[in-house]
Amino acid sequence: MLKIFNKFFHFSGKYKKYFYDSIILSVFYSIFEAIRIPAIAIVLKDMLENNMTEKTMFLSLGIMIVSIVGCSILKNKITMKQTIGGYELCANKRIDIAQHLKYVPMGYLNDNSLGYITSITTNTLEMLQDVATRVIMLSTQGFINTCIIGICVLIYDYRIGILIFLGILIFLGVNNIMQKKSNKLSPIKTESDSRLVEKILEYIQGISIVKSYNLSHQSNQKVIKAIDDNNDINYKMEKTFIPIMGLQTFVLKSMGILVILASIYFYLNNSMTLINCVLMIICSFIIYGQLESAGNYSALLRVMDNCVDKVNTVFDTPVMDVEGSEIIPKNYDINFDNVSFSYENRKVIDNMLFDIPQNTTTAIVGPSGGGKTTICNLIARFFDVDKGKITLGGNDIRRYKLDSLLKNISMVFQDVYLFQDTVANNIKFGSNNASREDVMKAAKKASCHDFIINLPNGYDTVIGEGGTSLSGGEKQRISIARAMLKDAPIIILDEATANVDAENEKQLQDAIEELTRDKTIIMIAHRLKTVRNADQILVVDDGKIVQRGDHHSLIKEEGIYKQFIDVRKEAVGWQL
Repeated sequence: MLKIFNKFFHFSGKYKKYFYDSIILSVFYSIFEAIRIPAIAIVLKDMLENNMTEKTMFLSLGIMIVSIVGCSILKNKITMKQTIGGYELCANKRIDIAQHLKYVPMGYLNDNSLGYITSITTNTLEMLQDVATRVIMLSTQGFINTCIIGICVLIYDYRIGILIFLGILIFLGVNNIMQKKSNKLSPIKTESDSRLVEKILEYIQGISIVKSYNLSHQSNQKVIKAIDDNNDINYKMEKTFIPIMGLQTFVLKSMGILVILASIYFYLNNSMTLINCVLMIICSFIIYGQLESAGNYSALLRVMDNCVDKVNTVFDTPVMDVEGSEIIPKNYDINFDNVSFSYENRKVIDNMLFDIPQNTTTAIVGPSGGGKTTICNLIARFFDVDKGKITLGGNDIRRYKLDSLLKNISMVFQDVYLFQDTVANNIKFGSNNASREDVMKAAKKASCHDFIINLPNGYDTVIGEGGTSLSGGEKQRISIARAMLKDAPIIILDEATANVDAENEKQLQDAIEELTRDKTIIMIAHRLKTVRNADQILVVDDGKIVQRGDHHSLIKEEGIYKQFIDVRKEAVGWQL
């Protein structure tokens, strides 16, 4: 148990002071509760001696008032400390996770599903903020309260005091059994919670595919199974813990009865006064009250421990070395110097060597899976190379501080993601200091101003998560406006017009031309009209550059590029 507490306090970082303060206040809270015993003793003494006076009554009442007021004030402070500590801790852990994920290799986000990460930032941290902090405080406060009252009893009669502490030891033995059971079941529960969130998210995100293939029933079965599994583990935990909780309660109630019987026995053999006997009987009803509650909640300690471990798995994920320098490149030449890179055990880039001069356009073409997108991801340092180096302005990009490197690069992806926010804020993303005038200027250059002003609230229209309320072409133009506002010297276009209809294509091409003017351009494209005017074309296949040149030179060579052109000539979109 102490090991779990220590881990939680270490996990809490700077917020552990709230929990330490809460525990210290719990000691004083228990003292204020304990002083009710002498208040009762004063009244009992005078009553049994038939010597009750107003002075005694008011003295006892005064002590009781001090106890009640002290407990009320301290209870309020303890609760506030727990609440602030719990919510501040988990809110900042979510922010820390977001910051950490910015610097992990993109492969982590591919290998770890959205459901898993979502479960950690929602279910896991919510359980910590709502349950774990309360469990920590109730467990510690229950033991502190019982021990302090036990010490007070020791002062009156050491025999009853020893009996009370013996009850605590027996209780701890039973509680240890529950901790061992919890240790086995808690990982299963947290894993089941994650799987449930993952399956629900998977179902919702793929609902259009599910409906189009009429697979609602089959997909529902996965969600239903996840719900049933989660229900089973929750039921199993309750079924396991309730008998042990019952045994804990039985132990404490039995020890309370034993205190009563012992007190009567000691009184009858004249080794305890009547006053102390009655006082011990009263204490027997209150001594174990909070300990019983603490024992029941302690079943969740292992769940909390597992939650902490689960959150730490994110922070334990190695990040790339981002502690570089704030370098301003002397130029924007990009060089691949014998670069190799693998996803796990599969080599994707194999000893690649090429240059991209400043203010030129480089088109990357080739079969699917050849490594085109990986080249762009390596330039943006979404991954670090396994071998060789990539330089920007003559400096290895690993020498740059990551934020410093990314200031020089804007990316326009094939699949655009827009946030559930206003249109203006989506365009300003990454350029928070931009004025409304700057936003509108970028939107006009990206050919999206006209459709934006026709939205219900213009630039202040809140769009759905992922941009679901906009068409593909509209989303793409907003992403181009976003890149324009950033005004980075290097532009990476990852098949930016691949999923756009003919109606939007002309506007997108105009927007891209505006975006890429006087920039260093790297584009992945399969449309001839997109690549024919590139300064150089890199044909990538199986992680290697198999052809290099401009359109006019490559069209004369036998190879992949000429095959592409011949195939595209048969399609309307590729006619010259």
